[in-house]
Amino acid sequence: MKRTAILIDGGYARSLTNSRGVIYNPDYIEKIAHACRAAQDDLLRILYYDCRPFKGTVDRPVSGKKHNFQGNPGWLYELSRKDQFAVRLGILKFRGWRPRNIPLASGSLSDNDFDPVFEQKGVDMRIGLDIASYSDARAVERIVLVSGDTDCIPAMKHARKAGLEVVMVQFEEIASLAPELLSHCDFTRAVSWPEP
Repeated sequence: MKRTAILIDGGYARSLTNSRGVIYNPDYIEKIAHACRAAQDDLLRILYYDCRPFKGTVDRPVSGKKHNFQGNPGWLYELSRKDQFAVRLGILKFRGWRPRNIPLASGSLSDNDFDPVFEQKGVDMRIGLDIASYSDARAVERIVLVSGDTDCIPAMKHARKAGLEVVMVQFEEIASLAPELLSHCDFTRAVSWPEP
């Protein structure tokens, strides 16, 4: 048994879940986390990284009318109350609007022809800091990482230099990992996508 922390990039997990047409909620996130756990993992903690839903008023792209986003972060609180879960939050920024379809349809455009664009800030940094913290404190022997983001590579390298095993989760039937991630982990763990 190896002392293990499972780290989940919420944006990545949400994207995979949406591609499967499954409702993304705390219970399903818990299923994803436990699907990533192997029998030889002595689980210390599951760390989930995401942002609160955007809350604010912006101008619509065509009409210029005000649009109010009222994100409800209650589900993050619910997730944080689950056994062995910790939630780490970055910030979600509104970055503008993008056309739903390209090329744009001929004729007049409406606000409904555009989707909002949001960007996560600080999530990758928090993942990296926690990996480094676990590495330096030797609090775990193994990091199991659920992410597709190559920004995690420096932290993965740090963990390996400190003697920790770094395991990348690969949901083979729905996503492939970047070769750069595979080059900087000790193992990949093939995991079947959990049923709803």
